[in-house]
Amino acid sequence: MNASKKASIKIPKNASKTASLTELAGTVYRIEENISRVIVGKERQIRLLTLGLCSGLHVLIQDIPGMGKTTLARSLAKSVNMDFARIQFTPDLIPGDIVGMTVWNPEKQSFSYREGAIMHQFILADEINRASPRTQSSLLEAMQEGSVSVEGVTYKLPRPFFLVATRNPENFTGIFPLPEGQLDRFGISFSMGYPTQKEETEILERFKTENPLEVLEPVCDGETILKIRKTVRSIFIKDEVEEYLINIIGKTRTGTTFRYGASPRASQHLLLAAQTNAFLEGRAFVIPEDIRYCAPYVLPHRLKLSAESMTEIGDTRSAVIRIVDSIPIPTSLKAPESK
Repeated sequence: MNASKKASIKIPKNASKTASLTELAGTVYRIEENISRVIVGKERQIRLLTLGLCSGLHVLIQDIPGMGKTTLARSLAKSVNMDFARIQFTPDLIPGDIVGMTVWNPEKQSFSYREGAIMHQFILADEINRASPRTQSSLLEAMQEGSVSVEGVTYKLPRPFFLVATRNPENFTGIFPLPEGQLDRFGISFSMGYPTQKEETEILERFKTENPLEVLEPVCDGETILKIRKTVRSIFIKDEVEEYLINIIGKTRTGTTFRYGASPRASQHLLLAAQTNAFLEGRAFVIPEDIRYCAPYVLPHRLKLSAESMTEIGDTRSAVIRIVDSIPIPTSLKAPESK
């Protein structure tokens, strides 16, 4: 498309690209650049993590130990200067350690609420599948509603709230499976992957004399993240693009590829992720490419292949990509090219 041609997407006045949008997107770029001072390579993983933060979608990072999952999360936490807590999930962890509990206060001669580890803005749930399903379930309300309930009383979590969980492979020793209801509450999931030989050499050099994470300076604060999330929600999506998203979700519910289809929560998460991706690309409107980019990271972890599909396709991410490729893109909706 020539730069002189006009875009076929008509954008309402209140969704036009503003200086505020550009400024906030620039802040996210600086956050990503800050993280890259610690994390070598992994631009895609850094982008997906910041996409989760900006959208408010919780992130699940799945990989073997030692791949930099925790370091990536802590680098983001320091970059945005949010109140951070790391919860190490182990078999002896109980729900009260996370959500808090009521304890006897001898001075007041009454029971009072003692906050749990969840009462922070940025939570790293490390090795989440090493804890029992009962303990894992203590995160459900926090992830969905931003609150916890103890002894019939509801306590709001600090805002902004963001949870990143790391997950060990299912064939590891001492692992409890994550239930479907837990997985469906994670908006984005990805793995780190091994570094290239060149990247690993740079990792050794970078960490040889000091830990760059210890000297990392913040780029913004939690209030800025709240502004970004509000801006993301205002990103415009045309009816035809929304229908394209619904067609992708619908395709997971038909046929024999999956045991069950994606939930309505999954479609909401995919829309929000697409809005955020548009924001990060400097656009005030969603295009089909935003949905295509996000779907392989929003949908696979909440789906399970049927027995026949496991042999034919192999993994849920490949199955989602196949579905996305099978849905025609609305031909009348093309993004304008930058001059």
